[in-house]
Amino acid sequence: MKILVAEDDETTGAFIARGLREEGNSVDWVKDGRTALIQATGGDQDVLIVDRMLPEIDGLTLVKTLRGAGTRTPVLFLTSLGSVEDRISGLNAGGDDYLVKPFAYGELSARVAALARRPPTLEQETVLRAGGLEMDLMARKVTRDGVAIDLLPREFAILEHLLRRKGRVQTRTMLLESVWDIRFDPMTNVVETHISRLRAKVDKPFDTELIKTVRGAGYRIDA
Repeated sequence: MKILVAEDDETTGAFIARGLREEGNSVDWVKDGRTALIQATGGDQDVLIVDRMLPEIDGLTLVKTLRGAGTRTPVLFLTSLGSVEDRISGLNAGGDDYLVKPFAYGELSARVAALARRPPTLEQETVLRAGGLEMDLMARKVTRDGVAIDLLPREFAILEHLLRRKGRVQTRTMLLESVWDIRFDPMTNVVETHISRLRAKVDKPFDTELIKTVRGAGYRIDA
């Protein structure tokens, strides 16, 4: 395996690098977050081992930046911050596993091997399209035929839901669960109202209607 270790403590970093190399792995050891970011951005490694308390760029920011840039390499956080809140923040930042110092090398080795065995994560689309409509999920921008469309957050969420399921009918219940996180029918016309507003922005100014009403079923976006 090819492993990148980001650890600023000399003793700990040398200990980890030596142990992993003795097991036949190719190991790069860096001592600050900025260097780690540069080396990890290409996604050439099989596993990243990241200390949270790194100089220049801390471990959480490092992993968040990598995930935002589309790097999906598995990350094992290695840190002395061991509270439940610390673990949660690490996992929410994009970490895949969390090991608290002090640690047994055998456990670290086993966790690294387990991460490397995971099937690769399917890359999720960051730009959704239908006809001349384009939604950039990273930039949070929507255009149609090159014309910018300003959407409110809920309208954006509805359009994203429909675009991800392009060509498939989405019922009112599906939209309520996905966009509003409502697991029951509140007996309001909230879905219909937002669809109407969305159509006024996405369809009305243009020649072709993309958001279709399927009578008695729901809504669908066609390519």
